[in-house]
Amino acid sequence: MRDTELNDLRVTLVQHALAWEDPEDNRRQFESLLDAAAPETDLVLLPEMFTTGFSMNALANAEEPGGATEQWMRAMARKHDCALGGSVAIRSEGQVFNRFLFVTPDITHHYDKRHLFRMAGEHKRYAMGDERVVLEWRGWRIKPEVCYDLRFPVFSRNRNDYDLLLFVANWPAPRAMHWRTLLRARAIENLAAVVGVNRIGSDANGLSYSGDSLAVDARGELIADLEDREALQTVTLDGKALQAYREAFPAHLDADDFHLEL
Repeated sequence: MRDTELNDLRVTLVQHALAWEDPEDNRRQFESLLDAAAPETDLVLLPEMFTTGFSMNALANAEEPGGATEQWMRAMARKHDCALGGSVAIRSEGQVFNRFLFVTPDITHHYDKRHLFRMAGEHKRYAMGDERVVLEWRGWRIKPEVCYDLRFPVFSRNRNDYDLLLFVANWPAPRAMHWRTLLRARAIENLAAVVGVNRIGSDANGLSYSGDSLAVDARGELIADLEDREALQTVTLDGKALQAYREAFPAHLDADDFHLEL
């Protein structure tokens, strides 16, 4: 699937409760966790809407591009020599997006959530993303996605252009089995590593979250399972093992060609 040798990538999963619609408090809590742990890592992954919780109060919570949270992520990336990923409500061109920010010490990439969770009215409050995004960080090709995107395998299909699929979520506890199953399925069918980070605790709508943040290898085997506890855990994704598995089991060579319309 690629010619260059893939080195290891260290990913830190941060599973934590979120303060409702309180960006300053959430940033403070995550900063304290990261500073205390001081992980040796390449990427820190935070939950979906990690500054507010899954709020439909889009206009009131939205930040401008380059706002306080992006600046904070950049500062943390520089302090810990890594990238930070997580989603935030961002106002852009008169609309609000549930935007995955992937912030390195030098640059910000972003992906706008494509599949909006209509059962909570997200499609009425946020604009739909219209771009499939793959970025590169420390030699790994990475595709970021957000929560409900996980249910749509065509959108996640590996076109031989990524090595790692990321999901950040506020995925409620009653559907935890779906979350856990689909993360492993996306890894198996796409011959890629998958990391999904979900929150814990409860929100102002009375929804509870059981975490279940996972890191999964391309075989579907669990590298990490944070279960339902508050946790910060760093895993190492084995690049050479990923390449060796793809060479030994090249199912991608028999994949159906298709065109994705966004």
